[in-house]
Amino acid sequence: MNSFTRLIQYVWPYRKRLVVSFFFAIMVAVLWGANLSVTFLVVKVLLQGETLGGYVQDQISETEKTIQDKSRVLKDLSNSIQSQNPIEKSEENKTDTTLTQTDLAAAPVDLLSEHTRQQTKLNSASQKLLVLKWIQTNVISRIPEDQFDTFAIILGVLLITTFIKGIFIFTQDVMVGGVVELVTMAIRKECFRKVLDLDYQSISSEGTASLMSRFTFDMQQLSQGLTLMGGKIVREPLKALACIIFAFLVNWRLTLLSFVFAPLIAIVFYKIGKTLKHASQKMMESMSRIYKTLEESFDSSKVIIAFNGARKHRNRFHHENKEFFKKALRILRIDSLTSPTTEMLGLMAIFIALIPGSYLVLRQKTEIWGIQLSATPMDIATLSMMYALLAGISDPARKMSSVYSKLKKTAAALERIFQIIDRETLVKETNEPQRFPAEVQTVKFNKIDFTYAQRKESTRNNEPILDGVNLEINAGEVVLVVGENGSGKSTLVNLLPRFYDPDKGNIFINEVDIRDIRLKDLRNHIGVVSQETMLFDDSILENIRYGRPNASRLEIESVAKKSHVSQFAEQLPDGLLYNVGEKGHELSGGQRQRIALARAILRNPDILILDEATSAIDSQSEILIHKALREFAPGRTVFIITHSVGQSLLEFANRVVVMDSGKVVATGPHHALVDSCPQYQSLLSAQVRQRSA
Repeated sequence: MNSFTRLIQYVWPYRKRLVVSFFFAIMVAVLWGANLSVTFLVVKVLLQGETLGGYVQDQISETEKTIQDKSRVLKDLSNSIQSQNPIEKSEENKTDTTLTQTDLAAAPVDLLSEHTRQQTKLNSASQKLLVLKWIQTNVISRIPEDQFDTFAIILGVLLITTFIKGIFIFTQDVMVGGVVELVTMAIRKECFRKVLDLDYQSISSEGTASLMSRFTFDMQQLSQGLTLMGGKIVREPLKALACIIFAFLVNWRLTLLSFVFAPLIAIVFYKIGKTLKHASQKMMESMSRIYKTLEESFDSSKVIIAFNGARKHRNRFHHENKEFFKKALRILRIDSLTSPTTEMLGLMAIFIALIPGSYLVLRQKTEIWGIQLSATPMDIATLSMMYALLAGISDPARKMSSVYSKLKKTAAALERIFQIIDRETLVKETNEPQRFPAEVQTVKFNKIDFTYAQRKESTRNNEPILDGVNLEINAGEVVLVVGENGSGKSTLVNLLPRFYDPDKGNIFINEVDIRDIRLKDLRNHIGVVSQETMLFDDSILENIRYGRPNASRLEIESVAKKSHVSQFAEQLPDGLLYNVGEKGHELSGGQRQRIALARAILRNPDILILDEATSAIDSQSEILIHKALREFAPGRTVFIITHSVGQSLLEFANRVVVMDSGKVVATGPHHALVDSCPQYQSLLSAQVRQRSA
């Protein structure tokens, strides 16, 4: 489906506002055409020295003469048609020119066609005479005879209509602007909702910088495009259409002649449009890389400062900006080409109508080379109005040419935004969910194979992360999962809350496949404390409450004591209400980890996962966290992923699971593995050497 077509569902709720804004656009177009038509009056009064009253009277006289001529022609045609009727009329009816059904049936087709054509012209002339009489009575009678006074009134009317047109433009732009902001907000919220519904692997593969680019730069492009679509793209074509209608009323033949270049203009815009859309997509991808460079540089500022790496990052940022500049410059070149091209073609279109028109005026003729181009001889005032109206068509076309490139950028931005909205999560909800078991008895990993999606697409490194893993954990066990970096220990345990789904195999809680449990229900029974502790820019209290939003203040304070958060929170100015800052940077690593543990404990989970939770904190915080775990673990199934097996962990851990190259190579108590598992021995030896060093 076309991206712009999909916008309808977001715009539809605000259709009434758009209808009103469309009405104002129509009024702007009518006033635009009417203002240009004033050229006729200006030329008549200022250059030809005529009064408006005299001009209207001349038109009335000409129209009355036309009516007389047409009436005489119709009478002759009626007599000719009656003469074709073989039935003789009585003497008293011979002077009656009214045609009967018998007359019409007997008359030739060409006579009837000519009679109809002349009757139509007579009706038009009669209507024109009626309008002219009304103008003479109600308008001309109120206009002064003096030419200068008349000219001043014309300028005054022009000024007033221009002011009214300005009010209409302002009103339309304000109404459209409001709709644009609401639509952009709706799309942004929809996009954000879809991102939050994605699985962890999809979000990670997309990358923060790419997502931020879509939510900022692409949304800005979309907003600008929607503003143009509701404003200029509606108003300018209507202005051109109004001029075309007025021009058709003046001389439809010359107006049609000016459209000779329309197909050429369409071809030029089509070719430019395809190039612009492709170039815009490349430019937006380049902007995503700029965001990525900024994100990496700001997040790694300590490393950059420590290793004097600022020059390297400046060079990289310069390179990405240079690439963006090249792509933006390409768009600029194409965009700059559209305006002069459109202006030149528009001017040629005007000339192709103006040159024959000038010939008709100067030679006082109605045809060229036998081709009739005017019903009556044209004068300089009519030609001037014709030129003004054609120029009035050219001006919106010129403005539209500058809009075209922005519209293509909007199309490219929409495609990138809808790519996120349309992206399907790799972790699917079941159609027939089962309830989470009332009591956890076993957690079983059965023949698990897993490879990250990015690795599957790679031709260099597509080895599986997990390869045929089988593991069964009983309820209430505290299990240490150990192994070298890249052995798959974190990946294995992260399958449990369904951050990812295995490629093959199943994970069971009791006898229920976790893919048959509703995601929200599953995750409500699992607590996670990760190595990279993420706290939100809020108070300690609210960061703990995140584990269970409906928890009371009393419950939070109790959990804070159990996890030893109160120990340092009481020393802070606002206690638990102390704001931790962005990502918790106001606190130490150990303090942040204790808050993360408190958040998980507050959830009161049946299964608790600690993924390298103590690898980057001080010894004192590690001891406190282990103490809290020792008190909290009984009655729960606990997975502790670690590379450091300390005595404080072994005191309450029931079992150690050793992983190597994506496989479980050994499982059992510590004292048994020390004697029987070479990989476990190697890990312990490395740990001893590290502590000795």
